[in-house]
Amino acid sequence: MDISKGSIKIFSCNGNRRLAEEIADNLGLRVSDCSVTKFSDGEISVRIEETVRGADIFIVQPTCYPVNDNLMELLITIDAAKRASAGRINAVIPYYGYARQDRKAKPREAISAKLVADLITSAGADRVITMDLHSAQIQGFFNIPMDHLSGMPILANYYLNKFENIAEDFVAVSPDLGSVARTRAFAEILNIPIAIVDKRRPGPNVSEIMNIIGEFKDKNVILFDDMIDTAGTITNAANTIKQRGAKKVYACCTHPVLSGAAIERISSGAITELVVLNTIPLTDEKKIPVIRQLSTAKLFADAIYRIHEGLPLSKLREI
Repeated sequence: MDISKGSIKIFSCNGNRRLAEEIADNLGLRVSDCSVTKFSDGEISVRIEETVRGADIFIVQPTCYPVNDNLMELLITIDAAKRASAGRINAVIPYYGYARQDRKAKPREAISAKLVADLITSAGADRVITMDLHSAQIQGFFNIPMDHLSGMPILANYYLNKFENIAEDFVAVSPDLGSVARTRAFAEILNIPIAIVDKRRPGPNVSEIMNIIGEFKDKNVILFDDMIDTAGTITNAANTIKQRGAKKVYACCTHPVLSGAAIERISSGAITELVVLNTIPLTDEKKIPVIRQLSTAKLFADAIYRIHEGLPLSKLREI
């Protein structure tokens, strides 16, 4: 990519520095110097160590665990860049935390996805680039440009390259009703049929499978979702599908949150392989043999290049 050095700068907080370095490498750049530290009482301190006056700034920071620290690092870095007279400030948020609270599901609840959008905008961001929001309506919470990338082509390409007879042998399964639209789009790329798991949630992070709609007996199955948190939904679905006659159960998602008992459930469940993207870094204890992580760096780098050059992003949706 032909980029004039100095006109564009990539910064990283502590959320996913390795991804930021991969993005910069794809652009032929380096991660610019920025110090993100804490005072003894836990307050976050950010200092940009080089000039950014008039530059196009891209700050790479997912708001994954520790969610509040990573969010504050992002907000303070945006503010630092704004006060240093950056030309344009782009927040690259591979994983957008608080996205599950996008409406009032019960009385007297907050809509924190909207609150976080307001905080990012108020801090001084001119644009947000993210991937696979848990709810697409969050795009409308921003009063600044929001570029919503999809990790689906990366995952679909992986399976197309891995399995020669995928159209004959596989079924894509949505682990719940909320994921049907994205699973259908995924299945269309692979040219395979779809099935749907009907579940209910008696409580937070608790799911019970009521029924499975569709044919999958004697087929290999790919469970597809945007994120896996405690892995209760995906492993319950995988175990039930396997018990009801599927040959092998594969699973994939964009965001590997993997909190609580997720790793234990995945290790002991029916999933043969779980493919995830690197929007969230995997700690050592999460790097188990069944999990394979693919990089989103090229996709984000292409998006950054096109935004910087004023080119459309529609081409990035092609497989």
